[in-house]
Amino acid sequence: MIKAVLFDFDGTLADTAPDLGHALNRQRTARGLTALPIAQIRAQASAGSRGLLGLGFNIKPGDHDYEFMRDEFLDFYTQRLCHDTCLFPGIAELLDQLEMRNLSWGIVTNKPARFAHPLIQKLGLDLRIACVICGDETTHTKPHPEPLLIASDKMAISPTDCIYLGDDIRDVQASLAAGMQPIVARYGYLGNDQPPETWGAKYLIDHPKELLAYL
Repeated sequence: MIKAVLFDFDGTLADTAPDLGHALNRQRTARGLTALPIAQIRAQASAGSRGLLGLGFNIKPGDHDYEFMRDEFLDFYTQRLCHDTCLFPGIAELLDQLEMRNLSWGIVTNKPARFAHPLIQKLGLDLRIACVICGDETTHTKPHPEPLLIASDKMAISPTDCIYLGDDIRDVQASLAAGMQPIVARYGYLGNDQPPETWGAKYLIDHPKELLAYL
């Protein structure tokens, strides 16, 4: 019996790509490069600064300018953290239904706490949520199961009674390793070369309301 639903944040609960993309394009235009279209940025948005800097400048951790570029990107992102970010269509109604059914819900994200917590507050979710586990609050991040196991422990609900909804293969890997039921948000960013049907999740949804039919 499902007693709780845990959500990934970027690309699953909230559409953060516009503000992440603005930070990346601000870096590009400052260097005489053209802005990238948001459709191209969305595919890498779940990978955070690492994925976006790889997309925008073809650099990766360990490269000479990576640390500087990452710090600049995060500074720009902080300045415009919740300008165009919003919940995906149908998420607000889904959360209402979960609460009406007395099901706990929380967020497990690789996003650092200094960004995640202010966003959750600005989106009006901070007083409703059962738990928030951020990427810099645990020893390991997804695809390791530790963040999901910490979340289930905080809610005092067995992992086998939890669903984890995410839009990245790491979400599926983490939930399977934690003993949770993974469901893929096919409406999300899906930033992986492999089709989501091959990630190992039994269920995939194209709209948040479809989760209610599964429940």
